[in-house]
Amino acid sequence: MRTDLFDFQLPDELIALHPANPRDASRMLMVDPGKPGQARFADRAVKNLADVLQPGDAIVFNDTRVIPASLSGRRETTRAEGGTTATPSIEANLHRRVSADTWRAFARPAKRLRKGDVVTFGNGGVTLRATITDKVDGGEVGLCFEQAGAGLDAAIARIGAMPLPPYIAARRPTDSSDASTYQTVFAKKDGAVAAPTAGLHFTEGLLEQLEAKGIKRVALTLHVGAGTFLPVKADDTTEHKMHAEWGEVTPQAADTLNALRAKGGRLCCVGTTSLRLIESAADKNGQIKPFCGETDIFITPGYAFRATDILLTNFHLPRSTLFMLVSAFAGLETMQAAYAHAIQERYRFYSYGDATLLFPDRQHHVAGRTTQ
Repeated sequence: MRTDLFDFQLPDELIALHPANPRDASRMLMVDPGKPGQARFADRAVKNLADVLQPGDAIVFNDTRVIPASLSGRRETTRAEGGTTATPSIEANLHRRVSADTWRAFARPAKRLRKGDVVTFGNGGVTLRATITDKVDGGEVGLCFEQAGAGLDAAIARIGAMPLPPYIAARRPTDSSDASTYQTVFAKKDGAVAAPTAGLHFTEGLLEQLEAKGIKRVALTLHVGAGTFLPVKADDTTEHKMHAEWGEVTPQAADTLNALRAKGGRLCCVGTTSLRLIESAADKNGQIKPFCGETDIFITPGYAFRATDILLTNFHLPRSTLFMLVSAFAGLETMQAAYAHAIQERYRFYSYGDATLLFPDRQHHVAGRTTQ
């Protein structure tokens, strides 16, 4: 499909720079595609989620934890007489771990870096050195650190900063509150370099309301990469290459989800990360299998969803793979109309913004059963 079909204009003032307080006070636009051309919208709040879901349903959330993956450093250069000196600063956002001592990262300004260069990250008494192993288009580099494993993790935790999305970081500096507000209440397993932002809306109180109504909680893990923020530059979606992300659906989680659906319960994925992992793990009959490994699934209109019944997600960037995903789920025309409604009603957009609760396009089947 043409990429420009997924474009829209967003006023800058609707980009949320801070989260709602409390988290579940965020607005929630309910989107029911209905019949073609008859989409229905309802303006609610995330705190109303327990009123919408039914006993026997499940919320499927991502328990990944964001690491402080934004590093600042300087490239070392060798002087003719020996020794080294430091050049102007280099910023690196880690996005995928390759091995115990190596990460893929997006570097700025990448034009200053060459294969074999050494970058020293940190300042004062805490530093971390890495060698550039390679460099590819889009500012992506390989970083091989002098430390590995748990020691490398500890060093990154000491010198790194919370990797706020570029549309926030360009408008304000990171502050102390981001260390907690950019983590979900589910956060458990270190490894993400971007938050699964739909989960940011949840509070302990909301979770208690859902549990009291008989709505099951099931955890999956997908370590979100910074590639989630990359725009699709190709003119056609078939020419775009997705960045891979590591995820896991345990045998227990798969069994629980299959049993719930067999009894008629619906799976409400909290975020596109949970949805992408569920769909990666499901077979053509909608049975969810245990999964452990990388997924680069790219969902665009025409995709037949296998195991996802409802999607709670944020408002996404134009021309992004995530806007393409929600357009596949609820229909492109429906989502274009929903975003126009959200802009008119002054919803807050992107990672710290408001949410949408999406029901599937009724022209599609979900795991062999109609959604009507």
